[in-house]
Amino acid sequence: MDFTITEEIMEMKRTLREFVDKEVDAYGQQIEEEDKIPEHLLAKARDMGLFGMSIPEEYGGLGLSMLERCLLLEELGRTNMGFTTYIGAHTGIGSTGIVEMGSEEIKRKYLPSMAAGEKLGAFALTEPEAGSDASNMKTTAVLKGDKWILNGSKHFITNAPDADVFTVIAVTDRSKGTRGGYTAFVVEKDFPGFSVGTVEKKMGLRGSHTAEIIFEDCAVPRENVLGEVGRGYAGALKILSKGRVALAARCVGACDKLVELSVKYAQQRVQFGQPIASFQAIQWMLAEMAADTEASRALTWRVAWMVDQGLPMYKEGPMAKMFVTEALARVVDKAVQIHGGMGYMKEFPVERFYRDARITRIYEGTNEIQRLIIAGQLLKEFEL
Repeated sequence: MDFTITEEIMEMKRTLREFVDKEVDAYGQQIEEEDKIPEHLLAKARDMGLFGMSIPEEYGGLGLSMLERCLLLEELGRTNMGFTTYIGAHTGIGSTGIVEMGSEEIKRKYLPSMAAGEKLGAFALTEPEAGSDASNMKTTAVLKGDKWILNGSKHFITNAPDADVFTVIAVTDRSKGTRGGYTAFVVEKDFPGFSVGTVEKKMGLRGSHTAEIIFEDCAVPRENVLGEVGRGYAGALKILSKGRVALAARCVGACDKLVELSVKYAQQRVQFGQPIASFQAIQWMLAEMAADTEASRALTWRVAWMVDQGLPMYKEGPMAKMFVTEALARVVDKAVQIHGGMGYMKEFPVERFYRDARITRIYEGTNEIQRLIIAGQLLKEFEL
Protein backbone atom coordinates (compact mmCIF):
# COMPACT_ATOMS: atom_id res chain seq x y z
CA MET A 1 0.00 0.00 0.00
CA ASP A 2 1.25 3.44 -0.95
CA PHE A 3 0.22 6.29 1.33
CA THR A 4 2.36 8.91 -0.41
CA ILE A 5 0.83 12.34 0.14
CA THR A 6 1.60 15.23 -2.21
CA GLU A 7 2.83 18.58 -0.91
CA GLU A 8 -0.28 20.18 -2.40
CA ILE A 9 -2.55 18.02 -0.24
CA MET A 10 -0.38 18.61 2.82
CA GLU A 11 -0.70 22.37 2.27
CA MET A 12 -4.48 22.01 1.96
CA LYS A 13 -4.44 19.98 5.16
CA ARG A 14 -2.45 22.68 7.00
CA THR A 15 -4.74 25.43 5.72
CA LEU A 16 -7.82 23.49 6.78
CA ARG A 17 -6.33 22.80 10.23
CA GLU A 18 -5.81 26.53 10.72
CA PHE A 19 -9.36 27.26 9.55
CA VAL A 20 -11.08 24.79 11.88
CA ASP A 21 -8.86 25.44 14.90
CA LYS A 22 -8.87 29.22 14.72
CA GLU A 23 -12.14 30.12 13.01
CA VAL A 24 -14.71 27.33 13.28
CA ASP A 25 -13.80 26.47 16.88
CA ALA A 26 -14.31 30.11 17.84
CA TYR A 27 -17.98 29.73 16.91
CA GLY A 28 -18.50 26.23 18.32
CA GLN A 29 -20.53 27.39 21.29
CA GLN A 30 -22.54 29.85 19.21
CA ILE A 31 -23.47 27.08 16.77
CA GLU A 32 -24.53 24.96 19.74
CA GLU A 33 -26.73 27.68 21.21
CA GLU A 34 -28.27 28.98 17.98
CA ASP A 35 -28.44 25.67 16.07
CA LYS A 36 -27.13 27.54 13.06
CA ILE A 37 -23.79 27.68 11.28
CA PRO A 38 -22.67 31.28 10.65
CA GLU A 39 -22.83 32.09 6.96
CA HIS A 40 -19.30 33.49 6.87
CA LEU A 41 -17.93 30.05 7.88
CA LEU A 42 -19.86 28.35 5.09
CA ALA A 43 -18.68 31.03 2.66
CA LYS A 44 -15.06 30.36 3.66
CA ALA A 45 -15.64 26.62 3.23
CA ARG A 46 -17.00 27.28 -0.27
CA ASP A 47 -13.99 29.43 -1.14
CA MET A 48 -11.69 26.62 0.01
CA GLY A 49 -13.49 24.16 -2.29
CA LEU A 50 -14.60 21.92 0.58
CA PHE A 51 -18.03 21.30 -0.93
CA GLY A 52 -16.36 19.84 -4.02
CA MET A 53 -14.02 17.35 -2.32
CA SER A 54 -15.76 14.32 -3.84
CA ILE A 55 -16.58 15.86 -7.22
CA PRO A 56 -14.27 15.48 -10.27
CA GLU A 57 -12.36 18.52 -11.51
CA GLU A 58 -14.18 18.52 -14.84
CA TYR A 59 -17.35 19.44 -12.95
CA GLY A 60 -15.72 22.09 -10.79
CA GLY A 61 -14.66 19.93 -7.84
CA LEU A 62 -11.26 19.20 -6.32
CA GLY A 63 -11.08 15.72 -7.87
CA LEU A 64 -9.53 14.17 -4.77
CA SER A 65 -8.83 10.50 -4.30
CA MET A 66 -10.58 8.75 -1.41
CA LEU A 67 -7.37 8.82 0.65
CA GLU A 68 -6.85 12.52 -0.03
CA ARG A 69 -10.44 13.21 0.89
CA CYS A 70 -10.02 11.31 4.16
CA LEU A 71 -6.98 13.43 5.04
CA LEU A 72 -9.09 16.58 4.75
CA LEU A 73 -12.08 15.04 6.50
CA GLU A 74 -9.82 14.24 9.45
CA GLU A 75 -9.20 17.97 9.80
CA LEU A 76 -12.92 18.74 9.57
CA GLY A 77 -13.57 16.11 12.22
CA ARG A 78 -11.52 18.10 14.75
CA THR A 79 -14.17 20.80 15.09
CA ASN A 80 -17.90 21.23 15.75
CA MET A 81 -19.52 18.04 14.46
CA GLY A 82 -22.62 19.88 13.27
CA PHE A 83 -20.43 21.90 10.91
CA THR A 84 -18.55 18.76 9.91
CA THR A 85 -21.76 16.82 9.21
CA TYR A 86 -23.27 19.66 7.15
CA ILE A 87 -20.34 19.44 4.74
CA GLY A 88 -19.64 15.73 5.17
CA ALA A 89 -23.18 14.63 4.28
CA HIS A 90 -23.03 16.78 1.15
CA THR A 91 -19.62 15.58 -0.04
CA GLY A 92 -20.39 11.97 0.93
CA ILE A 93 -23.78 10.37 0.48
CA GLY A 94 -25.31 13.62 -0.79
CA SER A 95 -23.26 13.76 -4.00
CA THR A 96 -21.67 10.32 -4.47
CA GLY A 97 -24.71 8.88 -6.27
CA ILE A 98 -24.67 11.62 -8.89
CA VAL A 99 -20.91 11.28 -9.40
CA GLU A 100 -20.97 7.49 -9.68
CA MET A 101 -24.34 6.77 -11.27
CA GLY A 102 -25.49 9.94 -13.01
CA SER A 103 -25.67 10.34 -16.79
CA GLU A 104 -23.42 12.96 -18.32
CA GLU A 105 -26.42 15.26 -18.63
CA ILE A 106 -27.25 14.84 -14.94
CA LYS A 107 -23.65 15.41 -13.88
CA ARG A 108 -23.33 18.61 -15.87
CA LYS A 109 -26.68 19.84 -14.60
CA TYR A 110 -26.05 19.38 -10.89
CA LEU A 111 -22.39 18.82 -10.02
CA PRO A 112 -20.87 22.26 -10.79
CA SER A 113 -23.29 24.08 -8.48
CA MET A 114 -22.86 21.37 -5.82
CA ALA A 115 -19.06 21.59 -6.07
CA ALA A 116 -19.27 25.35 -5.57
CA GLY A 117 -21.50 24.90 -2.52
CA GLU A 118 -24.27 26.83 -4.23
CA LYS A 119 -26.56 23.80 -3.97
CA LEU A 120 -26.48 21.47 -0.97
CA GLY A 121 -26.95 17.72 -1.35
CA ALA A 122 -28.76 15.11 0.75
CA PHE A 123 -29.44 11.37 0.59
CA ALA A 124 -32.91 9.94 1.28
CA LEU A 125 -33.22 6.23 1.98
CA THR A 126 -34.52 5.83 5.56
CA GLU A 127 -38.26 5.70 6.23
CA PRO A 128 -40.36 5.33 9.40
CA GLU A 129 -40.68 1.57 8.75
CA ALA A 130 -37.49 1.09 6.76
CA GLY A 131 -34.33 1.86 8.69
CA SER A 132 -31.90 -1.03 8.91
CA ASP A 133 -34.53 -3.08 7.04
CA ALA A 134 -34.57 -1.16 3.75
CA SER A 135 -36.60 -3.94 2.13
CA ASN A 136 -39.66 -2.57 3.95
CA MET A 137 -39.60 0.69 1.99
CA LYS A 138 -43.00 2.23 1.22
CA THR A 139 -42.11 5.23 -0.99
CA THR A 140 -43.09 4.43 -4.56
CA ALA A 141 -42.32 5.81 -8.01
CA VAL A 142 -44.61 5.20 -11.00
CA LEU A 143 -43.74 6.23 -14.56
CA LYS A 144 -46.44 8.34 -16.17
CA GLY A 145 -45.50 9.74 -19.54
CA ASP A 146 -42.22 11.61 -19.21
CA LYS A 147 -42.44 11.89 -15.41
CA TRP A 148 -41.89 9.59 -12.47
CA ILE A 149 -44.54 10.23 -9.81
CA LEU A 150 -43.24 9.71 -6.27
CA ASN A 151 -45.45 9.16 -3.22
CA GLY A 152 -44.37 8.48 0.35
CA SER A 153 -42.02 9.93 2.91
CA LYS A 154 -38.48 9.67 4.26
CA HIS A 155 -37.27 10.59 7.72
CA PHE A 156 -34.05 11.36 9.60
CA ILE A 157 -32.68 12.95 6.42
CA THR A 158 -29.51 14.91 7.16
CA ASN A 159 -29.42 18.38 5.52
CA ALA A 160 -33.08 18.07 4.49
CA PRO A 161 -34.24 21.55 5.59
CA ASP A 162 -31.27 23.19 3.85
CA ALA A 163 -30.68 20.92 0.85
CA ASP A 164 -31.48 21.72 -2.77
CA VAL A 165 -30.74 18.33 -4.38
CA PHE A 166 -31.75 14.93 -3.01
CA THR A 167 -30.72 11.43 -4.04
CA VAL A 168 -33.92 9.47 -3.36
CA ILE A 169 -34.46 5.71 -3.40
CA ALA A 170 -38.01 4.54 -4.20
CA VAL A 171 -39.83 1.31 -5.05
CA THR A 172 -40.57 0.93 -8.76
CA ASP A 173 -41.48 -2.78 -8.80
CA ARG A 174 -42.48 -4.26 -5.47
CA SER A 175 -42.60 -7.80 -6.82
CA LYS A 176 -38.83 -7.70 -7.43
CA GLY A 177 -37.98 -6.25 -4.01
CA THR A 178 -34.41 -5.09 -3.49
CA ARG A 179 -33.24 -7.25 -6.43
CA GLY A 180 -34.45 -5.11 -9.29
CA GLY A 181 -37.38 -3.28 -7.76
CA TYR A 182 -35.77 -0.12 -6.33
CA THR A 183 -34.65 2.92 -8.33
CA ALA A 184 -32.59 6.00 -7.48
CA PHE A 185 -33.67 9.50 -8.51
CA VAL A 186 -32.36 13.06 -8.32
CA VAL A 187 -35.09 15.22 -6.80
CA GLU A 188 -34.94 18.98 -6.48
CA LYS A 189 -36.57 20.75 -3.55
CA ASP A 190 -38.67 22.85 -5.94
CA PHE A 191 -40.23 19.91 -7.79
CA PRO A 192 -44.06 19.96 -7.52
CA GLY A 193 -45.26 17.66 -4.73
CA PHE A 194 -42.04 17.80 -2.68
CA SER A 195 -42.04 19.25 0.82
CA VAL A 196 -40.02 19.22 4.03
CA GLY A 197 -41.91 17.97 7.08
CA THR A 198 -40.95 17.90 10.74
CA VAL A 199 -37.48 19.18 11.60
CA GLU A 200 -36.16 16.91 14.34
CA LYS A 201 -34.82 18.04 17.71
CA LYS A 202 -31.74 15.93 18.30
CA MET A 203 -29.41 15.08 21.17
CA GLY A 204 -26.50 16.64 19.31
CA LEU A 205 -25.17 17.80 15.95
CA ARG A 206 -26.51 21.30 16.44
CA GLY A 207 -26.20 23.29 13.22
CA SER A 208 -26.75 20.15 11.15
CA HIS A 209 -30.47 19.82 10.55
CA THR A 210 -32.41 16.60 10.11
CA ALA A 211 -35.99 16.36 8.88
CA GLU A 212 -38.74 14.37 7.25
CA ILE A 213 -39.34 14.85 3.53
CA ILE A 214 -42.68 14.16 1.89
CA PHE A 215 -43.65 13.21 -1.67
CA GLU A 216 -47.26 13.85 -2.71
CA ASP A 217 -47.52 13.05 -6.42
CA CYS A 218 -44.05 14.55 -6.73
CA ALA A 219 -43.22 14.85 -10.43
CA VAL A 220 -39.62 13.92 -11.30
CA PRO A 221 -38.35 14.16 -14.91
CA ARG A 222 -37.75 10.78 -16.52
CA GLU A 223 -34.13 11.68 -17.19
CA ASN A 224 -33.49 12.18 -13.45
CA VAL A 225 -33.10 8.44 -12.87
CA LEU A 226 -29.65 7.62 -11.48
CA GLY A 227 -28.18 4.56 -13.12
CA GLU A 228 -30.56 1.88 -14.32
CA VAL A 229 -34.20 1.54 -13.38
CA GLY A 230 -34.44 -1.20 -10.76
CA ARG A 231 -30.81 -0.94 -9.67
CA GLY A 232 -31.35 1.68 -6.99
CA TYR A 233 -30.81 -0.58 -4.00
CA ALA A 234 -27.42 -1.72 -5.26
CA GLY A 235 -26.61 1.92 -5.93
CA ALA A 236 -27.63 2.88 -2.41
CA LEU A 237 -25.28 0.27 -0.95
CA LYS A 238 -22.44 1.62 -3.09
CA ILE A 239 -23.15 5.17 -1.95
CA LEU A 240 -23.26 4.12 1.70
CA SER A 241 -20.07 2.06 1.48
CA LYS A 242 -18.00 5.10 0.51
CA GLY A 243 -19.91 7.29 2.94
CA ARG A 244 -18.87 4.99 5.77
CA VAL A 245 -15.17 5.42 4.94
CA ALA A 246 -15.61 9.20 4.95
CA LEU A 247 -17.46 9.02 8.27
CA ALA A 248 -14.60 6.99 9.74
CA ALA A 249 -12.15 9.69 8.66
CA ARG A 250 -14.20 12.39 10.37
CA CYS A 251 -14.24 10.29 13.54
CA VAL A 252 -10.44 9.91 13.40
CA GLY A 253 -10.20 13.70 13.37
CA ALA A 254 -12.50 13.93 16.39
CA CYS A 255 -10.32 11.41 18.25
CA ASP A 256 -7.25 13.48 17.41
CA LYS A 257 -8.81 16.61 18.84
CA LEU A 258 -10.00 14.84 21.98
CA VAL A 259 -6.52 13.46 22.66
CA GLU A 260 -5.08 16.95 22.25
CA LEU A 261 -7.67 18.56 24.54
CA SER A 262 -7.21 15.86 27.17
CA VAL A 263 -3.40 16.02 27.21
CA LYS A 264 -3.46 19.80 27.58
CA TYR A 265 -6.08 19.69 30.33
CA ALA A 266 -4.21 16.96 32.22
CA GLN A 267 -1.05 19.07 32.15
CA GLN A 268 -2.86 22.15 33.47
CA ARG A 269 -5.22 20.64 36.04
CA VAL A 270 -3.55 20.39 39.46
CA GLN A 271 -4.71 18.04 42.22
CA PHE A 272 -2.84 16.90 45.32
CA GLY A 273 -0.17 19.44 44.48
CA GLN A 274 0.69 18.18 41.02
CA PRO A 275 -0.72 18.08 37.46
CA ILE A 276 -3.06 15.15 37.02
CA ALA A 277 -0.94 14.18 33.99
CA SER A 278 1.58 12.80 36.48
CA PHE A 279 -0.92 10.19 37.72
CA GLN A 280 -0.67 6.72 36.20
CA ALA A 281 -4.46 6.39 35.88
CA ILE A 282 -4.58 9.48 33.65
CA GLN A 283 -1.52 8.41 31.65
CA TRP A 284 -3.06 5.03 30.92
CA MET A 285 -6.23 6.66 29.63
CA LEU A 286 -4.23 8.99 27.40
CA ALA A 287 -2.19 6.06 26.07
CA GLU A 288 -5.32 4.06 25.24
CA MET A 289 -6.92 7.09 23.57
CA ALA A 290 -3.85 7.62 21.39
CA ALA A 291 -3.67 3.92 20.47
CA ASP A 292 -7.36 3.86 19.50
CA THR A 293 -6.82 6.96 17.36
CA GLU A 294 -3.83 5.58 15.48
CA ALA A 295 -5.43 2.16 14.95
CA SER A 296 -8.50 3.92 13.57
CA ARG A 297 -6.39 6.04 11.23
CA ALA A 298 -4.50 3.00 9.92
CA LEU A 299 -7.70 1.08 9.17
CA THR A 300 -9.38 4.08 7.55
CA TRP A 301 -6.39 4.83 5.33
CA ARG A 302 -6.17 1.18 4.27
CA VAL A 303 -9.82 1.08 3.25
CA ALA A 304 -9.50 4.45 1.48
CA TRP A 305 -6.53 3.03 -0.45
CA MET A 306 -8.65 0.00 -1.41
CA VAL A 307 -11.34 2.33 -2.78
CA ASP A 308 -8.75 4.19 -4.84
CA GLN A 309 -7.42 0.91 -6.24
CA GLY A 310 -10.90 -0.22 -7.21
CA LEU A 311 -10.65 -3.20 -4.87
CA PRO A 312 -13.76 -4.72 -3.27
CA MET A 313 -14.19 -3.76 0.38
CA TYR A 314 -17.24 -5.80 1.25
CA LYS A 315 -16.14 -6.34 4.83
CA GLU A 316 -13.35 -3.77 5.21
CA GLY A 317 -15.66 -0.77 4.71
CA PRO A 318 -18.08 -1.95 7.39
CA MET A 319 -15.09 -2.78 9.62
CA ALA A 320 -13.87 0.81 9.36
CA LYS A 321 -17.29 2.23 10.17
CA MET A 322 -17.82 -0.11 13.12
CA PHE A 323 -14.34 0.00 14.64
CA VAL A 324 -13.65 3.71 14.29
CA THR A 325 -17.02 4.91 15.59
CA GLU A 326 -16.66 2.61 18.59
CA ALA A 327 -13.09 3.79 19.10
CA LEU A 328 -14.43 7.34 19.15
CA ALA A 329 -16.92 6.30 21.83
CA ARG A 330 -14.07 5.00 23.97
CA VAL A 331 -11.92 8.05 23.36
CA VAL A 332 -14.61 10.63 24.11
CA ASP A 333 -15.68 8.77 27.25
CA LYS A 334 -12.12 8.89 28.57
CA ALA A 335 -11.84 12.56 27.57
CA VAL A 336 -14.84 13.42 29.72
CA GLN A 337 -13.42 11.35 32.57
CA ILE A 338 -10.07 13.14 32.41
CA HIS A 339 -11.82 16.50 32.47
CA GLY A 340 -13.81 15.36 35.49
CA GLY A 341 -16.73 17.59 36.46
CA MET A 342 -15.69 20.18 33.89
CA GLY A 343 -16.11 17.59 31.16
CA TYR A 344 -19.81 17.50 31.98
CA MET A 345 -20.17 21.25 31.55
CA LYS A 346 -21.36 22.75 28.27
CA GLU A 347 -18.62 25.38 28.30
CA PHE A 348 -16.06 22.66 27.53
CA PRO A 349 -16.04 21.16 23.99
CA VAL A 350 -15.66 17.57 25.25
CA GLU A 351 -19.27 17.70 26.52
CA ARG A 352 -20.44 18.52 23.00
CA PHE A 353 -18.21 15.87 21.44
CA TYR A 354 -19.66 13.31 23.86
CA ARG A 355 -23.23 13.93 22.68
CA ASP A 356 -22.34 14.37 19.03
CA ALA A 357 -20.29 11.18 18.86
CA ARG A 358 -23.21 8.97 19.87
CA ILE A 359 -24.98 9.14 16.51
CA THR A 360 -21.95 7.83 14.62
CA ARG A 361 -22.72 4.27 15.75
CA ILE A 362 -26.26 4.61 14.39
CA TYR A 363 -26.43 6.58 11.16
CA GLU A 364 -25.13 5.44 7.77
CA GLY A 365 -25.89 1.89 8.88
CA THR A 366 -25.99 0.84 12.52
CA ASN A 367 -22.96 -0.98 13.87
CA GLU A 368 -25.11 -4.04 14.41
CA ILE A 369 -25.78 -4.13 10.67
CA GLN A 370 -22.05 -3.67 10.01
CA ARG A 371 -21.35 -6.74 12.13
CA LEU A 372 -23.87 -8.76 10.14
CA ILE A 373 -22.26 -7.67 6.87
CA ILE A 374 -18.76 -8.50 8.10
CA ALA A 375 -19.76 -11.89 9.47
CA GLY A 376 -21.75 -12.74 6.33
CA GLN A 377 -18.73 -12.00 4.16
CA LEU A 378 -16.45 -14.09 6.37
CA LEU A 379 -18.84 -17.01 6.14
CA LYS A 380 -18.78 -16.75 2.35
CA GLU A 381 -15.00 -16.53 2.21
CA PHE A 382 -14.45 -19.57 4.43
CA GLU A 383 -17.47 -21.59 3.41
CA LEU A 384 -16.98 -25.30 4.07
